[in-house]
Amino acid sequence: MGEANETKSQYPEELSDENMEYIYIGIIMNNPKALSTYYIVHDEFYFSDEELGEIYKSILFQEAEKYAPAIAKENYNIPRDRPNTYARKQEIKNVIGQKNYNIEYIYTELRKLFILKKHYVVAATKKIRDKILEITRYELYGEMSVEEVLSAIEQIGVTAGLSQSILNEDATNCLLSRDNNLTTGASLPFPILTKVFKGLRKGETMAYAMPSNAGKSRFTINIVARLAFIEKKKVLIISNEMSEEKMRLCLITTVINDPEIQKLHKQKIRKNEGELLELKFKPDDPKKAPVDENGFLIQGEKETNEQFVDRLYEDSLEFQQVIAVTDWLSDQMKNTISFIHVTEHSNEDLRKIILNYYYKEKIEYVFYDTLKTDIDNIGNGDEVKKTATVLSNIAQKFKIFIGSSLQLLESNTLPVNLTINDMSASRTVKEVLDTLCLLKQISNQSLNKYEYSDTETFDVCHDIEKSRDVDVRHYACVVDKNRAGAKPIVLFKLNLAYNTWEELGYLRLKQIEEE
Repeated sequence: MGEANETKSQYPEELSDENMEYIYIGIIMNNPKALSTYYIVHDEFYFSDEELGEIYKSILFQEAEKYAPAIAKENYNIPRDRPNTYARKQEIKNVIGQKNYNIEYIYTELRKLFILKKHYVVAATKKIRDKILEITRYELYGEMSVEEVLSAIEQIGVTAGLSQSILNEDATNCLLSRDNNLTTGASLPFPILTKVFKGLRKGETMAYAMPSNAGKSRFTINIVARLAFIEKKKVLIISNEMSEEKMRLCLITTVINDPEIQKLHKQKIRKNEGELLELKFKPDDPKKAPVDENGFLIQGEKETNEQFVDRLYEDSLEFQQVIAVTDWLSDQMKNTISFIHVTEHSNEDLRKIILNYYYKEKIEYVFYDTLKTDIDNIGNGDEVKKTATVLSNIAQKFKIFIGSSLQLLESNTLPVNLTINDMSASRTVKEVLDTLCLLKQISNQSLNKYEYSDTETFDVCHDIEKSRDVDVRHYACVVDKNRAGAKPIVLFKLNLAYNTWEELGYLRLKQIEEE
């Protein structure tokens, strides 16, 4: 209409309608009694035209003073008229008085804009501000009430962190692109599990359950070491089981003995955790130094630890190799493995820990060892599902992979027949997870009852060879849940003393041929 005073608005164009402000002022100039109902409270005072805003306040305390309720005047200061205020009022009154406007409509539309401005100027991020502007482009914006606009703004706050999209948008690119969370998860140390899970995919949660003392924490470290040093990912371990010292020693053991990581630190060596902990190393020449019955260098009775270490450097290439590995490990600061040990903690504490490391370190892979109820619900198995739900929500919202270890019951169930019923925690936790593996040792006496194959069809089968090494174990890994598809049973060969885990193939009980 061109009737509003031309001033440069501080608000986006979508939220500014100075012509409507002009019409509103003209209506109440011609009918001051209207301010008994159609007033603008101080908290929603967001005129784009500053002069019109001052005129509104002038009308509030002059022409319409006796009609405006107390709430309409609350928090306003009495304005001072400018030299041209009276003339400007008369101009607006005369122009608008010649036309017929629906005050209910004008007032509603103006308040909607004022409320949008109010929330726009205090919005924390550009993303939220853009969402507020988007409200004015809703197909049915013109039919929305003031209350419905307020509700739409509240929903922006609720859904700001949630993933939203148009599912049928960019469908062709989605089909043809290989760079998406469905196909590009980080690899596990195990080819079959990597294939069936399509890797460790951000936004998902995984759990792996084993009986007590079966190696849950060591399994975690085995996966984490590959993520950090081969996949070059930053990882966080939250542990309520193993201490920092035990976890670090386990990591050192893993890095020393893992064949793939050996290619990176270039030290071909095999050393178990017990020998590392006790600094048991063999000399290059056993004749030049005292050794024990197993051939390891002996620390003298009066020899300090520092003196013994110096002698190890001098006499043992094996020791030098291990130190080369630990020095290499200390240098891998771009691919850090953060660790935090927790004892008494709530689900909210868990959430804060993960988000703190997410924002501080940009960590995208988290492992929780072991998934239990929070401190307020010890002994209540159903509460495990609540903790798992908290982790799942974090994973989805922030695009983080979260893996957790769980406890299996000690039962007589055959390793290949494990189900969720063999869980010691709430069985409903499975509903929340994206993937779940159940692992249990096959006793040496039962190995001859099983066979494994390189393929799911078991075209060629192999017997499981019993090892003479008492530290070698064989585990069945039952994939009990997998949103990505297949749920095979996999055979692992492992040695916890060296923390080596080898995936041998697909596992089954031997088939009895019918006569």
